Amino acid sequence: MTVHPFAYVRATDSDQAVAAVTDDPGASYLAGGTTQLDLMKDGVLDPDRLVDITRLPLGGISHTDSAVRVGALTTMEELAADPVVRERLPFVREALLLGASTQLRNMATIGGNLLQRARCRYFRDPTVAACNKRSPGSGCAAIAGIQRMHAILGTSDHCIALHASDVAVPLTALDAVVHIRSAGGTRAVPLTQFYLPPGDTPHIENVLKHGELITAVEIPLLPTTARSHYIKVRDRVSYEFALTSAGVALVQEDGVIREARVALGGVGTVPWRAWDAEDVLRDAPADPGTFLAAARAALGGARPLPGTAFKVELAQRTLIRALETVAGAES
Repeated sequence: MTVHPFAYVRATDSDQAVAAVTDDPGASYLAGGTTQLDLMKDGVLDPDRLVDITRLPLGGISHTDSAVRVGALTTMEELAADPVVRERLPFVREALLLGASTQLRNMATIGGNLLQRARCRYFRDPTVAACNKRSPGSGCAAIAGIQRMHAILGTSDHCIALHASDVAVPLTALDAVVHIRSAGGTRAVPLTQFYLPPGDTPHIENVLKHGELITAVEIPLLPTTARSHYIKVRDRVSYEFALTSAGVALVQEDGVIREARVALGGVGTVPWRAWDAEDVLRDAPADPGTFLAAARAALGGARPLPGTAFKVELAQRTLIRALETVAGAES
């Protein structure tokens, strides 16, 4: 596939970058982890201008007593190596280290990872005409095609593409907040509200408006008494996307779960916060009956197709294993 000619601009500050993209409907940002160049090589994306933000001062990690603030251009490896993340947010670190390869984690940024596009084979193949995410109104080839790596939660009749990020799963469980800069100022959006399920507009994947730039992600710290774990089930050990995954954090007291945070990956069109599972777990005994009830509640809204039907039980088992692991750390 031939990449069409495009203009290249290296931004020197955030305001310049935002203005350059905002003022040009054909412009896009270039940063590590977004898979922008891959999609251009595949002929899926065809921007007129790329605004390179990789040299902007948007990296770095800072800490308060209650949160970690991560610059959008901080790499996955840098965040995984942070001592506060290691100590207070272990399931975030686990998710980071289970994503991609070491080489890619040294290049991919946190902002880019959160904005990576769907890994749907039909979306990434422009010879397939039916893709509502790429060409609104054209249909969804995945629904009648090979479904195995697609979603069962948050799907619609217009799209079943899966959200692929690992680290977005624990960040969603933690109520992380995305900080955004635009030409008109700044705003902050909880990650649970940042992504949009496909509905009848699969091409609109998140709340970002054209020209808006993620500048940082604020991650609340778990209580010091919390235990957490991220588990990822995949076809091979390395460099593979999740079939199912679960990020779990619990605070227990005398065998009773007092606080619970649960999110799922590999099953949702967005990183899936399992609110119903959390309701089951809260103030319940940390035992197999509770874990099974929570797993069933988490997958209660699943809409599997024949090729994804196996994911319902697999996701339940994944969540139960994560809960058992975390609860066992307290026993």
